[in-house]
Amino acid sequence: MRRNSEGVVGAADLVDARIVRAEAHDPRGVVRVLEPLVTGARRERLRAVIGRRIASVAVVFDRPYDPHNGAAIVRTSEAFGLLSVHVVERPGTPFAVARSVARGAEKWIDVTCHGGPDTLVAWSRASGVPMVATHPEGELEPEALAAMPRLALVLGNEREGISDTLTSACAGRVRVPMRGFVESLNVSVTAAILLHAATRGRKGDLDEATRLRLYARGLYLSVPHAEDLLVAAGV
Repeated sequence: MRRNSEGVVGAADLVDARIVRAEAHDPRGVVRVLEPLVTGARRERLRAVIGRRIASVAVVFDRPYDPHNGAAIVRTSEAFGLLSVHVVERPGTPFAVARSVARGAEKWIDVTCHGGPDTLVAWSRASGVPMVATHPEGELEPEALAAMPRLALVLGNEREGISDTLTSACAGRVRVPMRGFVESLNVSVTAAILLHAATRGRKGDLDEATRLRLYARGLYLSVPHAEDLLVAAGV
């Protein structure tokens, strides 16, 4: 898929404008005004899904090329309840995704773009989140990821894989065991297999402020003319 194809957007346009407006408000005020206007079933659905969200597992996508794969990674990460995806952009080429593939998953994933590997490595060290690289000869089996209290799963791009800088900063390498003649899988398939292992049995672990922020976001997206209602209420 080409970057100039219809429906392909850059990282700057990835976040829905409604989310930007929603998060400009105090989330407590958003909840106070909008929660009574949402059905009980919708409120329970939002609380249940947000309650299972995971901050202790993140995804890193190193210098992706294809917007289709970028969107697939975002969608896969959301499906397994992750909160964040980090992207190391290629020089001069911002991260882009195909909305037709993301299918709205971008509304629930915090995407952080890095101009190079150095800021990503600095984030990993400062936050105490060890990075684990995907590699066909990795010493770790997928099941080992579930035992790690926190981790960032590093996925390589479609052509060069993971850069030497990121590889050297990783605490280990994990492989997807395969029995056939095929030696590699599509990056989103690899992500799905490994995220299933990494999140299995892991309980939701968002802090209260993040849960409130996402709940307010969900209410805002659920109520027609939410912005007008909040402005009228002085929120």
